[in-house]
Amino acid sequence: MPARNRLIVPGAEEAVQQMKIEIAAELGVELSGNTTARGNGSVGGEMTKRLVREAQSKWQQ
Repeated sequence: MPARNRLIVPGAEEAVQQMKIEIAAELGVELSGNTTARGNGSVGGEMTKRLVREAQSKWQQ
C-alpha cells in the first residue's frame, strides 16, 4: 500500500521535525518510545494549532 502522507515541499520533513522538537521542549514532553499517548497528542495538537494559525494569518494578508 502506498504511503498517503507524501511531503510535496522539499525540506518540509526537516522543518516539521524541528517544529516537533521545539514544541516538545516547550511543553516538557520527552520524545521517545516511552512517551505516553497524551504527551505525543499534546505535541501533535500544538503543532496543528500553530500551523493552522500560520496559514490563517497568511490567508488574511
